[in-house]
Amino acid sequence: MNNSTTPAADCSAAASRLAHYFETLSPHSVAEVALYYDSKARFKDPFNDVKGVVPIAQIFAHMFQALEQPHFVVTTQVVQGVQCFMTWEFRFGFKNFQRGVPQVILGATHLQFSDQGLVTLHRDYWDAAEELYEKLPAVGGLMRWLKRRANS
Repeated sequence: MNNSTTPAADCSAAASRLAHYFETLSPHSVAEVALYYDSKARFKDPFNDVKGVVPIAQIFAHMFQALEQPHFVVTTQVVQGVQCFMTWEFRFGFKNFQRGVPQVILGATHLQFSDQGLVTLHRDYWDAAEELYEKLPAVGGLMRWLKRRANS
């Protein structure tokens, strides 16, 4: 069976399983990435562009090392054939500043599934300038100034 004939129900189930994995992701479950991602899967976000389950797992593991209590809340899933689009909230705290201040990044993910229901493409879309850089002490003022200049 090729990707064009994979039943939509199978991809819907795979998307639901993946959404649950994201929402319950922990330092221990990072090792389970191969249960959800194809061995040659591509992962791309504003900071990374990698292929393979090991580099993908390393990105997820780094998230737990760099941030306080990171977790995802999947707010929408739309599945059409082997394609899926998820919107989400990424909730976390910074470790080095603004400790105890909850942070939220809003974003979306485009996913593509294999015949086996594994992710072959994971592409995250979120505005790094608005959602992250403006919150950083050294860069935030500059980013807000640039935004004001661009909008005037």
